[in-house]
Amino acid sequence: MKVTAKSSPMQFNVPPDLETLINKRLYSGGYADVEEVLRRALQAQDAEEGWTDEERRALFSHIEEGYLQAERGELIGGDRARREIQAMKDDWRLLVRE
Repeated sequence: MKVTAKSSPMQFNVPPDLETLINKRLYSGGYADVEEVLRRALQAQDAEEGWTDEERRALFSHIEEGYLQAERGELIGGDRARREIQAMKDDWRLLVRE
């Protein structure tokens, strides 16, 4: 796959495994084109790399809290979990596009 950005003369070839990942995103319907796939991936990477130690600790704390809740049997149903995760993803996508 040869990738050409609309707003830039940069062109490059991607290996088959990356092409598969890009196409998977495109076929999901959540992306308009290859440029949007790459832009959102790089924005997510920038956001992650910009996390402070405090934000990382908060994330790990939430993970630990969820693990302990699961051990105690305090789980929610799969349908509810998917709805809540989808709502969080939708909120995140709105923030990224702004």
